[in-house]
Amino acid sequence: MRKAMIVAGLSTLLLLSVPSSFAAGAAPAKGSSGTIVIVFKDGHRQTFNLSEIERVEFPTSTATASTESLPYNPNWPPRGRFFGKWEVGDGGNGTFIITLKEDGLAHRTLNEADGHWTYVNGEAQIKWSDGAMDAIRKVGNKFRKYAYSAGKSFTDKPDNEGEAHNTTPKPI
Repeated sequence: MRKAMIVAGLSTLLLLSVPSSFAAGAAPAKGSSGTIVIVFKDGHRQTFNLSEIERVEFPTSTATASTESLPYNPNWPPRGRFFGKWEVGDGGNGTFIITLKEDGLAHRTLNEADGHWTYVNGEAQIKWSDGAMDAIRKVGNKFRKYAYSAGKSFTDKPDNEGEAHNTTPKPI
């Protein structure tokens, strides 16, 4: 009889503790209230304090639709993979350096030009101050650089192409 009472008591204790553990798990972690975390497609996260946000706007799909934009492909390299200094072929036998910074700024050593780059459809698209453009794309297991003269688009046939490898695959 004593064993039956102990089993019944432990069972009751167990049943009473289960709902309270679920309730505790649902509560927000201390210090996390008042913030929002946005996780981007490339995996990086950014946290914002809600007291600093006035409003959140979601533009309509027609206002931001791009003819060159494709659905996200999980096989694309993440945006962060493009940060750093890239040694790229010039289309001949030479090479030069393209630096891609996390903030979207770019620099090239060939004819010393600055520009801006964006991550579009799994590739780095760079627009230079002189009007020329370059794209760094993953092709198979390697990366290649494609060069476009002023007035062309990234969907046109490139003027030249060459190998590309990131010599500093991390933020600089």
